[in-house]
Amino acid sequence: MPRLSATLAALAVLTACGPAAPSAEPQSLSLDSYQLVDLTHAFGGDTVYWPTATTKFQLEQLAYGPTDAGYFYSANSLCTPEHGGTHLDAPIHFAEGQQTTAEIPLERVVRPAVIIDISPKSQADRDYQLSREDVVEFERERGQIERGTIVLLRTGWSRYWPNVREYLGDDTPGDASKLSFPSYGEDAARLLVEERQVAALGVDTASIDIGRSQDFRVHRIAAARGVPGLENLTNLDQLPPRGAIVAALPMKIARGSGGPLRAIALVPKT
Repeated sequence: MPRLSATLAALAVLTACGPAAPSAEPQSLSLDSYQLVDLTHAFGGDTVYWPTATTKFQLEQLAYGPTDAGYFYSANSLCTPEHGGTHLDAPIHFAEGQQTTAEIPLERVVRPAVIIDISPKSQADRDYQLSREDVVEFERERGQIERGTIVLLRTGWSRYWPNVREYLGDDTPGDASKLSFPSYGEDAARLLVEERQVAALGVDTASIDIGRSQDFRVHRIAAARGVPGLENLTNLDQLPPRGAIVAALPMKIARGSGGPLRAIALVPKT
């Protein structure tokens, strides 16, 4: 897998070497040379969910205000489907026996990233699929995608959030048969997952498969190799094609098939 700088390796917990010797000098951790970019849509009443979801985000206030002891206290109860808003698809979502959300290694979700921009093509065709040729063209210009990289696909679709009809292409409750939005194509997914052996696939639409997909081939290709999907990302326009470090940490749900995700990127300042 591609190497991280010493500072970010410590941050990402990718070079665990055991406890330091008593005489070792303490290491400093500085993020001054990086810009932090939030890749996550906030969860709330307008969060977009898959049309077949029977529930949505619910936040119930349990306490808010001064206590009898004189201090302020606030607490809530929340409920949400795993697959909605900015979230992670665990491999078990589409592959029996594969890793659950809680079993995904940190090394898969804290990695160097590349951003492939197909926004001009998706603007012209909202059902556009990233092709193998698109990936080859990216590599011709930017260098081959290394094993263990997180690949993020920028379609520009987050500009429609949270307008369900614009974002998903249809807003019929309970019906996912008429969705329309861009994403990965099968040939590109095979190149990235099977040949390049990337760590994860992410996109700023509702799925790593295009909206019109009925067989979810990209999900199945990724899940079979233990590759998680990162969906409904945002702010990918703030990331360079190469050089960012992405940390995409989901809620650690035991036996989960996915979960709400807080994804960020560390971008070197120029």
